[in-house]
This record gives sequence, C-alpha cells and structure tokens, in this order.
Amino acid sequence: MPKDLSISQLLDYYGNMLTEKQREVIDFYYNDDLSLSEIAENEGISRQGVRDAIKRAEAQLTEMEDRLGFLKRSAEVRAGLEQICEAAGRIRENNSRCSSVRQIGEDAGSILQCARRLLEE
Repeated sequence: MPKDLSISQLLDYYGNMLTEKQREVIDFYYNDDLSLSEIAENEGISRQGVRDAIKRAEAQLTEMEDRLGFLKRSAEVRAGLEQICEAAGRIRENNSRCSSVRQIGEDAGSILQCARRLLEE
C-alpha cells in the first residue's frame, strides 16, 4: 500500500469526520509512518483489521473530497494567490521603472502584502 501525500492532506481537512479509531489508525499510518504490524500491535487488533480500517478511512476521505472539494479548492486558491503575487510584483516593478505613479506602486504593494499574508495562513 503506497503512502500517498494527498491522503495525509485529506486527513487534515476531513479527519474530524472519521471515527476516533479510524482517524487514529490512518494518522499513525500516514503521518507517523508506522507499519500495519506496528499499528496492530499498538492498538491490539489484527494487521488485517488495521488494513481494513485504513482502506475504509481512505474511501471516506476520498468521498468527502469528491463531494465537498475543499482540498481542490484550497489548491486553486493558493495557485491564484501566487499568480496575484507575481502580477502585483510585476506591476510594482514596471511602475517604478516606467511611470512611477505613487498610487499604483502603493496599490500593488498592498495587493502583494495581502496575497502573501493569505498564502501564509
């Protein structure tokens, strides 16, 4: 079973919608990098029980993303903010080289600052 970064990300978004046991098992597997055997030993269940719990949790997380799309939307927002940062930087640079209109430089700086702050959150 390959460990997939997107499952870990889905767990961040939708983990609270899983049962406590599912969340715990999938967190051990994806975020703590424990093997099925290690999790089984720690939880007092069979290795097959761990595998089944992980598969069910993965399916639930994937279904939630398919229905709600928070991870996809977050990636789109992040990409848009990065484009805004790049464009505001170019506007600021071109303004300072060509026309140097104070208001344009200030507005571009405000846009850049706001987009960077949102990217950090």
